[in-house]
Amino acid sequence: MAKAAKKAPVKKAAPGKNAAAEKGAAPAASEKKAARAKGAASGGSAAPVRKAVAPKKVTVAPKKATAAAKKAAPVKTLAPKPPRNESRAALVRRARRINRELAGVYPYAHPELDFENPFQLLVATVLSAQTTDLRVNQTTPGLFARYPTPEDLAAANPEEVEEILRPTGFFRAKTKSVIGLSNALVEEFGGEVPGRLEDLVKLPGVGRKTAFVVLGNAFGRPGLTVDTHFQRLVRRWEWTEETEPEKIEAAVAALFPKSDWTMLSHRVIFHGRRICHARKPACGACPIAPLCPAYGEGETDPEKAKKLLKYEKGGFPGQRLKPPQSYLDAGGRPAPPLGAG
Repeated sequence: MAKAAKKAPVKKAAPGKNAAAEKGAAPAASEKKAARAKGAASGGSAAPVRKAVAPKKVTVAPKKATAAAKKAAPVKTLAPKPPRNESRAALVRRARRINRELAGVYPYAHPELDFENPFQLLVATVLSAQTTDLRVNQTTPGLFARYPTPEDLAAANPEEVEEILRPTGFFRAKTKSVIGLSNALVEEFGGEVPGRLEDLVKLPGVGRKTAFVVLGNAFGRPGLTVDTHFQRLVRRWEWTEETEPEKIEAAVAALFPKSDWTMLSHRVIFHGRRICHARKPACGACPIAPLCPAYGEGETDPEKAKKLLKYEKGGFPGQRLKPPQSYLDAGGRPAPPLGAG
């Protein structure tokens, strides 16, 4: 009788192994066999089975932080600022470069008071104190239609003149000035506007600013018009730290040749009215931003700054009812007459 075959000893499961692990072992073993069989069938050796690598943990930013990052505005690069301790030569170079840049932006810069002769310009400039050139231009057509010469205005009824000048503000004081200077022109200069600074400043209501407007634009004699726009901008550009008009005039005049003075005045005033505003300069749309120590005082975002412009190329009206053709060619529009719109 044949001997009974010996039974293979049953191996006990290692401690800590549970039933689920045992069930999972069978599929793993069969997968290894299948891989070996596949390798043998293709004539190659079986590829070693690599252990699965646990995936790395991905740290997800909190929703609030992600939203904040999306909303965060990009970092803006400020224009380079000229050194505070620049030399005199460097200041002169920078000031003259600003003038050249402004000449390219405003090739049509001009006095923004309507006039046809020196007398009209003199009266209009006196009336422009404490009001806009636009308001003066809307008022003077009626004044000059009624009183076209110094002789006519000198003999005028003050009450009638006051009524015409009422829209310009301070109309009583201005009436006294224009009638007074007309009298002086008739009595001292034969009814003609003098072409010398020392004579002009003797006339009632006429100071250096008014005199240089008349000399530069009616007689072609260079002068700086230091109005509020001019004062604000030259201090922002650090051309001078002076605050009195006459001292500002002297400091800026020393930076430029005399032949540049009149047109420089027009360009600076144009820039002050259109881009470098008193309350909110349009820094992000300013063509001379890299040369300006005050860059950043106003709006630096280009799109937002563009909305602040009061600029001819945007079709904005100017101050004059009868502007030069070059201004109209640049896209500017004439100002409306008094009472229109």
